[in-house]
Amino acid sequence: MSHEKLEELSHWYVLRTNPRQEDRAASNLQAWGVETLNPKFRQSCYDGSKGRLNNAIKCLFPRYIFGRFGVNNMLHKIRFTRGVQSVVSFGGLPTPVDRDVIDIIQHRIGKDGLVRIGDQLKPGDGVAIKHGPFSNLIGIFEREVGDCDRVQILLTTISYQARVVIHRRLIERLGQA
Repeated sequence: MSHEKLEELSHWYVLRTNPRQEDRAASNLQAWGVETLNPKFRQSCYDGSKGRLNNAIKCLFPRYIFGRFGVNNMLHKIRFTRGVQSVVSFGGLPTPVDRDVIDIIQHRIGKDGLVRIGDQLKPGDGVAIKHGPFSNLIGIFEREVGDCDRVQILLTTISYQARVVIHRRLIERLGQA
């Protein structure tokens, strides 16, 4: 069967995994030739006592991954793949995920392979610093720096202007709660 015909018969499904076995399930499914999506993001928490950010890579949907396969051909293999607990179903039938949902997630995956969460800032956006030594100062977003985890903002105080490079997670756009 041609690749185009096979793609017409395959859909994206949500797979429930065993606890902390998203990577294992994705790897085993890929061995079967199943396309998978296991979106992850970087979670940064500011440690006030140490004065620095701690980073961790976490699954966007803990215990869930996406798999693209044809139900008629692969469902039995999918259900018995190590790391997979079940295929999310309603009324006893696996429920396909709309392709637009997958496209939105894939569109937000950066060069580092991680999903970008939150609004994209544009030059000129007002921002407030939430944590750290510049806490409660207000500035203007200028640009992302390097790996896009850091941003450059222009701080303006009563008689002083400074450009500061700061971690993206330490700021929020003005007007957001």
